[in-house]
Amino acid sequence: MQTLVIGLATMMAVAASVLGGSLLAVSGAPFDDAFARQHGAHLSVEFDAGKVSAGQLAKSGDVAGVSGAAGPFRTATVTPRADETGPGWPMTVVGRPDPGRPGPGRSGSGRGVDEVALVDGRWPTRPGEIVLSAGSSLIPTPGRKVTFAHLPDEPTLTVVGVARSVTGTADAWVVPAQMPALTAPGSGGYQMLYRFTEAGTAAQVTAGGDAVTRSLAPGAAVGRQSWLTVKKDAERDTALYVPFLLAFGALGLVMSALVVGNVVASAVGTGTRRIGILKALGFTPAQVVRAYIGQALIPAGVGTALGVLAGHLFAVPVLAEAEEVYGTSSLAVAPRVDLAVIAGVLGLVAATAWAGAWRAGRLRTVDALAVGRAASAGRGRWAARLAGRLPLPRPVALGLARPFARPARALAMGTAILFGAVAVTFTVGMGATLGKVMDAKAHDVADVTVPAPPPDFGPRPPGGGKRPKADPAAVAEVVGSTAGTGRYYRASTVRSTVSGLTGTVDVVAFTGDASWGGYTMVAGRWIGKAGEAVVPTPFLTATGTRIGDSVTLNGLAEPVTVRIVGEVLDPRNSGMQVFTDVSTLTAARPDLADTSHHIAVASGTDVPAYVTALNEDLAPLGATAQAGGLDAGGDMVVTLNALSAMLTLMLVAVAALGVLNGVLLDTRERVREIGVHKALGMTPRQTVAMVLTSVVVTGLVAGALGVPLGVALHGWVLPAMGDSVGLRLPGSVIAVYHGAELLPLALGGLLIAVVGALLPAGWAARARTATALRTE
Repeated sequence: MQTLVIGLATMMAVAASVLGGSLLAVSGAPFDDAFARQHGAHLSVEFDAGKVSAGQLAKSGDVAGVSGAAGPFRTATVTPRADETGPGWPMTVVGRPDPGRPGPGRSGSGRGVDEVALVDGRWPTRPGEIVLSAGSSLIPTPGRKVTFAHLPDEPTLTVVGVARSVTGTADAWVVPAQMPALTAPGSGGYQMLYRFTEAGTAAQVTAGGDAVTRSLAPGAAVGRQSWLTVKKDAERDTALYVPFLLAFGALGLVMSALVVGNVVASAVGTGTRRIGILKALGFTPAQVVRAYIGQALIPAGVGTALGVLAGHLFAVPVLAEAEEVYGTSSLAVAPRVDLAVIAGVLGLVAATAWAGAWRAGRLRTVDALAVGRAASAGRGRWAARLAGRLPLPRPVALGLARPFARPARALAMGTAILFGAVAVTFTVGMGATLGKVMDAKAHDVADVTVPAPPPDFGPRPPGGGKRPKADPAAVAEVVGSTAGTGRYYRASTVRSTVSGLTGTVDVVAFTGDASWGGYTMVAGRWIGKAGEAVVPTPFLTATGTRIGDSVTLNGLAEPVTVRIVGEVLDPRNSGMQVFTDVSTLTAARPDLADTSHHIAVASGTDVPAYVTALNEDLAPLGATAQAGGLDAGGDMVVTLNALSAMLTLMLVAVAALGVLNGVLLDTRERVREIGVHKALGMTPRQTVAMVLTSVVVTGLVAGALGVPLGVALHGWVLPAMGDSVGLRLPGSVIAVYHGAELLPLALGGLLIAVVGALLPAGWAARARTATALRTE
């Protein structure tokens, strides 16, 4: 039993530590390698071509603190149409003569800054050719035709290559001579890429950006993108797991030390007479210490091997996607992590075992031979007298007093139960918080939803493309006329770009009051009028803005400037979203085909009957209503919940085995006493009750202490997890524990204690009276 307890405790600690340590070690490795190889830009800045000249921008690369610069490159926001299929999303195109690597006979325009890596094909050499980013919304395949139908003369370009910029400086590249045809009158800008001598922190990057723009006209810089923001986004998937895995790893390490120390101390306590015999036969104190340390290290070594294997298996689904971002080879757990964890855990086991074994080495031979196994007769007698006065059955009173006869052992068992209760409380809270985050992602407060029907992106007939299957205005008319409709709003999504950022952002335009739709506010307020917007935390971070600032949305019929009035919790599209009222986009004439309808039925309305009636009217329009909100499931949440449940079960199992070990030792020490009780008439059922109640006080106290500690751990780890992916979690998402839930969680400590004591209780009940009385 001691071997099993030590092995399982060590395995759990090693598995969590290997997984957490490996994620911490490799989370930034793909980005760091690619950034160093491609000499990525520490800062990319978008300038207004109407407020600054190319010559002025070229001189900004000579500012003190700038170690390298590339540009200026002309930029334009365009909306392509691939081949003869439907429209694509807005994208940022940059005119750049080469990928930034100096070749024979030329100096290279990039001077070693942001050397774009070609993944497939070649770099464009003349007008009519384009290179797409590997992460483009269009399928980046050489040979495809890309048409810009909204521009004069509808220029059509041929994809000749696929490339990747480590800092995401563009969605596509063309030769500079192509840019005039891609730039609408009165639009376009310049891009400058900078490397600084000091750029390790956000403050240093901001200071460098201020230095290069200080001599330019106010408002010339319309957007910035820091390499730290791009790096954080690249590390987002794996960084999310690190805080909670480190928490489980710490719990596992502490429990391992506790369990190993308790097991070795118990082995020394129960083997005192054996130690005396070994010393009488000539064993030295050092040999005795080594023997007991070996008893701990052998099962710990087996547990460590199994833990390393489990940690590698757990890491597979977490690291699977990281390698795809920068085209790296398959990521795996770093050998240095394995070595560090193995050395650390075995060293901790050896140190803990030595502390208990040292007592064995110091025992005098004569004292060890003379000492029996039973506890001192007077220890805990006051507790027994006090329990005897309570109106309880005698076996229950004897059990309640037992922890006071062996206070050190009861403390060790209680601490193991404590950590088990902490793990359970933390896991329950984490599941509830992740559920609220997913609710914020789906905004599924609505009783009924009509999802946006997929547009027809088939071949475009002469005169334009086909309309979606359902006209949003027609659907809205049906919803408004259906009996039982209460509150209602529409959400239309269009794609746009923001000055200074590559890629697109989702602009969600509401028709009607959407404040009741489940959008969780972090700071500020909800939209109140046209021209206002709320955005998620990652958007604020990426754009370097805050509440009260304004941003310009490009890629529509006209640029739209919105003022940020609130910060909302929404992890969709990596937080690159803008929520505003539909009236804000009126002048931009957006295509509102991608529209979902959200309905709260009137009080007393039967939702299934309402959905049935609504679908009868929607059928001719090609739309379908469903009960509830939009689905918000995610592999990340499933993986996190599965990992936390698995690690929690391991911790609880270790805690229960710690109780089992302690109660088993205690029961075997008391075997003669149990025989006396049986001889006096104690039944097997009463024996079971006595043994189980011996852990009741310990389990209740440990559970009562473990719940607040678990709540505190949740309050530290979950905000750290949110911060690792660029999200600020509001108090409403963190405060998930309620009074009705805390009591069952507190009783969880009692449950762990009782489960751990069941086997020893059964053994004691089955022990024959005569055999027990003959035991010394």
